[in-house]
Parts: sequence; C-alpha cells; structure tokens
Amino acid sequence: MSGDSARRAATRAKDTAPPRTGADEKATLRGFLDHLRNAVAGKVADVPEPQVRTAGVPSGTNLLGLVRHLAFVERFYFLGEDAGDWPATMRPTPHDTVAGVLADYRQTVERANQVIDACPDLALPAPRVPGRGPAPSMRWVLVHLIEETGRHAGHADILRERIDGSTGR
Repeated sequence: MSGDSARRAATRAKDTAPPRTGADEKATLRGFLDHLRNAVAGKVADVPEPQVRTAGVPSGTNLLGLVRHLAFVERFYFLGEDAGDWPATMRPTPHDTVAGVLADYRQTVERANQVIDACPDLALPAPRVPGRGPAPSMRWVLVHLIEETGRHAGHADILRERIDGSTGR
C-alpha cells in the first residue's frame, strides 16, 4: 500500500447510523437535525489553520465558513435574528477561530433547541425577523434546517476529505 493509500485508509471512519429518536414527530425531526449538526461540527474539529478556512472549491466554500454560516441560519430561523449579509456569513473573519466558531455554533444550537422544545404544536409559527412576512410553521423550519444542514454536511464531507482524506461521520 502506498503512503497516500495508507494515510487515507487510516483516516476513514465508520459512518454513524441514523439516530434512534423519540416516538413523536418533533423528537424525530430534532433527532435528525441534531445528528446532522454534530456531523458538521465534527468535520471542522482538529483541522489546522489555514486549511480550515482555505477554499476547497472555486466558490470559496471552506469548512470554517460552513459552520459559521449554519450558526447564522439557526439564529435566523429559530431565534428570529436577522443575518444581514448572507454571503458574508460564509466567510470567516481573520479573528474567527475553530474553537470560537464551534462554541458559537453549539451555543446557538442549544438556544434553538430550547425554542423547538418549547413549541407545543409544530403547526405554530416559528420566530420571525420583523418585516420578513408571515412566519413559516415550526414544522417547515425543522424540515428546512434538516435540508440546509444536510446539504452543508455533504459539502463539509468533501472539503474535509480534500484536506486530509478523512471520511465518514
């Protein structure tokens, strides 16, 4: 086995199974969202500078920017906070660190989960930024965040593999 092949084999991780969730709809949706959130955060852990913020594709997408962006998405949809300039949410600042961006993401997820848990009926409107029109239902927001986080988890998978050959969730 060549050195590169050995390195790649050593960095392959076994995929984790889909989550076992609670019996109701909210627990199932939140369980899958949490599973994806953890997968994204795991892709950024232990990636050194400058690779964590180096664009892996011509669009400029990078691992640190993905996690930073997802924190803004969570705050927008679950906490009713305006993100401002959406393209800028994908670009880490020079002061952003892996530890800081991950801590912010985890804190945002914790606050979002409090909002989800407090919602007695998924048909009720989710928090909404003032002036943005009618709020979608909490059900729609949960499904959308599963889609959004899953999409970016796939991006993170590819970017991380390009950096060090690491695969799996």
